[in-house]
Amino acid sequence: MNVSVGLCEGRAAVEAELMGTFTDPVDNRYGPGRHRFTSEIVLTPSEMSSCAFALDDITIGIGFHWERKERQVFRGILRIIKRASGFTLINDVPLEDYVTSVISSEMSAASPLEFLKAHAVISRSWLWFPKQAPAPAAAPPPSPAGKGAEHEILRWYGREAHADFDVCADDHCQRYQGITKAFSPAASQAVRATAGEMLLYNGVVCDARFSKCCGGITERYPTAWDDQDIPYLRSVYDGPPQSCSYTPETWIRSNPPAYCNTEDTHLLAQILPGFDQETRDFYRWQTVYTAEKLGALIQSRVGTDLGRITDLQPLARGPSGRIFRLMITGERGSLIVGKELEIRRALSPSHLYSSAFVVDQEADRFVLRGAGWGHGVGLCQIGAAVMATEGMEYKEVLHHDYRGT
Repeated sequence: MNVSVGLCEGRAAVEAELMGTFTDPVDNRYGPGRHRFTSEIVLTPSEMSSCAFALDDITIGIGFHWERKERQVFRGILRIIKRASGFTLINDVPLEDYVTSVISSEMSAASPLEFLKAHAVISRSWLWFPKQAPAPAAAPPPSPAGKGAEHEILRWYGREAHADFDVCADDHCQRYQGITKAFSPAASQAVRATAGEMLLYNGVVCDARFSKCCGGITERYPTAWDDQDIPYLRSVYDGPPQSCSYTPETWIRSNPPAYCNTEDTHLLAQILPGFDQETRDFYRWQTVYTAEKLGALIQSRVGTDLGRITDLQPLARGPSGRIFRLMITGERGSLIVGKELEIRRALSPSHLYSSAFVVDQEADRFVLRGAGWGHGVGLCQIGAAVMATEGMEYKEVLHHDYRGT
């Protein structure tokens, strides 16, 4: 099985460095070196295992706080197609090569082997799930907010199908950075050891969601997406079995033990890609805005002018403390925002680390004290990597975060 991965779109022209010889459909040969393409073409490597191509300015982390451009190197076929917005670049690769790249791009290829095995299983499952399941319902249009608010924005971002390829290469789907980060033999070993394995629930491939750090408790599926309960995507404590009594307020304000609660710099350097290591306050974090700055931010991000903000009131939280309905009140009116990712988008120039936060008003400032990095649903990547360092095998890791699978 091959996977078609969209690398980038909207290019006026394509600059690529070929490493090895490639041919087009009419047997024209393109030797090693830099080439510029201004028309559609399909380039097939003469040797899949030794030929590669490099692109200098691939954008990663689109819209998030780690967004940047990177030079990346890929194996497989390069397709360049023309669309109204410009050229789209697509990389066609075998499934297992795709999975090897994903587990080395989402986390570091130097991560513990059992963690890489676990991620190989869920990355395959995540890719395969839409092939057997109907497309999820689209987010509904804005709905009446009810008493005390002018209107409500209720929006989530599902797994929309891409028109020209199976998956994109960025965080919207799964990170895929070619062979750029696959520097450790462990990544290939993990993929070979789990070849063809997928995560199942009642015999059906799972929708294996994952995020960077749950903040100590994973989240339920409907907090981030449409209102359906998925049995294996429920909330679990990210630690050994124990009684865990808490309220979201006390949980977020405290620093409870959990697998993902680690400040071990050596471990983090081992499991996180270089640019992710820049984010050190992922377990507990803080953001501060003035009332005026917050009002201007919401206007630019959501398009509603509430003026100077006077209150942020959580209306609904998931079990991990992640807010999925938030009332924002300003001098010119109020607005309810949901779900999880839309709240994170509204309250940051990029995105908040998560929507698990409490709000303190200190004079003219809003202090957001938060927990975790990402939506928190499914596998907690940092927590799972720590489990593996503590000797857990990959199936134990999967059974911990995806109960009943």
